[in-house]
Amino acid sequence: MSQSTENRGTPLVELRDISISFGGIKAVDHVTVDLYPGEVVGLLGHNGAGKSTLIKCLSGAYQMDAGEIFINGDKAEIRNPRDARAYNIETIYQTLALADNLDAASNLFLGRELVTPAGFVDDARMEAETRKIMGRLNPNFRKFKDPVKALSGGQRQSVAIARAVYFNAKILIMDEPTAALGPHETQMVAELIQELKAQGLGIFLIEHDIHNVMKLCDRASVMKNGQLVGTVNVDEVTDEDILGMIILGKTPEGVSA
Repeated sequence: MSQSTENRGTPLVELRDISISFGGIKAVDHVTVDLYPGEVVGLLGHNGAGKSTLIKCLSGAYQMDAGEIFINGDKAEIRNPRDARAYNIETIYQTLALADNLDAASNLFLGRELVTPAGFVDDARMEAETRKIMGRLNPNFRKFKDPVKALSGGQRQSVAIARAVYFNAKILIMDEPTAALGPHETQMVAELIQELKAQGLGIFLIEHDIHNVMKLCDRASVMKNGQLVGTVNVDEVTDEDILGMIILGKTPEGVSA
């Protein structure tokens, strides 16, 4: 599933030596992780380990105190979420940030509506574009006219992912995308992630569930107390190995990290 990162060329993203403190406490302490096109890297660790804080430096929600971010080998300046979007970085939070009373197309284009030459919102074109992108990502999606509050959890994820992909996301940050979903819905999200990988996107997956990491990720980076324990190829380790990294803070013997 995963291949050695040494012969894969330039990473899509490199977070290099990132540090950030809050009130004198180092939330992230000299952490380096990278991500390649068509790859899913899981970020794991206890609450407070620093994984969400690290990734918020990439999404523009936080500004790091030290370190550098490289996108396709070039140094990136990310001071806010708008900067991140300019680098084709999109974040899908657990809350999904969808407008419950609007349909899929209205959510897809929320704040970026398509308009007719006369200046009116072009609902027909927005629906046609939504059908097109959904046809690529989730061909079984049918509820184009329903408000998204009527959709299942997996369908809502589809809408959030479609929005990111439509606006040219190359780097996707997903925060526990299968939390609170049933088995069928979780499988739907897994299939969406496979489709995104096939299209060459790179995905950082913030995850608590080790089983999801083993199923969805190519590599896993484990953090503890703000520091990186290590990064491992998922197909070279067991659930217990990763659990040991999270709890004990050390990489398993005989595994390159």
